[in-house]
This record gives sequence, C-alpha cells and structure tokens, in this order.
Amino acid sequence: MTFVVVYDANVLYGNTLRDLLIRLAMTGRVQARWTNGILDEMQRNLAANRPDIPAEKLDKLRCLMNSAVRDCLVEGYEPLIEGLKLPDSDDRHVLAAAIKVGAKVIVTSNLKDFPAAYLAPWDIEVKSPDDFVLDQIDLDGRVVWACVQQIADSRTSPPETVDDVLDALEAAGLVEAVAALRAG
Repeated sequence: MTFVVVYDANVLYGNTLRDLLIRLAMTGRVQARWTNGILDEMQRNLAANRPDIPAEKLDKLRCLMNSAVRDCLVEGYEPLIEGLKLPDSDDRHVLAAAIKVGAKVIVTSNLKDFPAAYLAPWDIEVKSPDDFVLDQIDLDGRVVWACVQQIADSRTSPPETVDDVLDALEAAGLVEAVAALRAG
C-alpha cells in the first residue's frame, strides 16, 4: 500500500519546493493528495503576491500539477469539515481531506495549526516540508537526489545547476534536508 500524504497550500506555493514535492510523488514512493480548495488557496496567494504572473499561467500550473500526480484530487471530504476542531478553523478542510483518503501525514509549514492531539484520533501526523523530505532521504537519498537533478535539468531559461536548486530549497526552509543532500 502506498504511503498517502496531503500537501497543504503553503508547501505548494513556492516553485522549487512544489516541484520537488511533486517529483517525489511521481516516483511512486508517496501518494500525494490535495483538494481543489487547497489549490484555490495556493492560486489565490500566488495571484495576490505575484501579480506579474498571468491568471492563464496559474490555471496552466494547476492543470499541470493535477496531471503530473495520479489520483491527486480528493473529493467528498466536505461533510467531515464541520465536525472537526483545529486551532484555525480555516484549516479543517485539509484535515478532512487527509481523513477521507487515509493519509498518514499532512505536509505543511504551519505546524502549530495542526496539533498532534487533534490529529491523533485519525492516526495522522503533521510534518514540515524539511522533515518530510528528510524522511524521504532516509528511505533512499538517491531518489531525492534524482528529483533535484531533474529539476536542475528542466530549468533551461535561465539554466540552473543542482547547487542552484539546493540553494532555492534551502531558502524555502529545507535547511536540514539540503544539508543531508550536500553531505551525500
């Protein structure tokens, strides 16, 4: 059985981190899931913070994400939302999606919004993207390294090296994971 994770909107926001998380899902090591609501939040924040990105490009990004990861969209989770309790009620949809698909982990940068006590009844853990990627490195660092290499290879305008990608991931908060990758 594949290890199911739900990616929160904040980890899908940044280009390089999003690229790595999607590529990790494409390897089949994890089954990444998200909802249209999660994508709406990501897209809304990108549009607000990056008005230079045309709406058509954001729509294309969404389509590419959904086509890159098989069975990524979670549906039918909405009836669960009302019965859930979290410090920020706006995050209940993320937990509801995780419950619906039997996810073991929610990957988010907002750890405080998903206290362990609230997730325990569903046997769900919350992990930062750094800890999640570190777990993937522990399982097989070569797979993660290959994903980083693929990102570098895909960036041709302007060209980027593996070090450029690692620097971008470190800037996105993957400090320990990048240190582990650089250490080999």
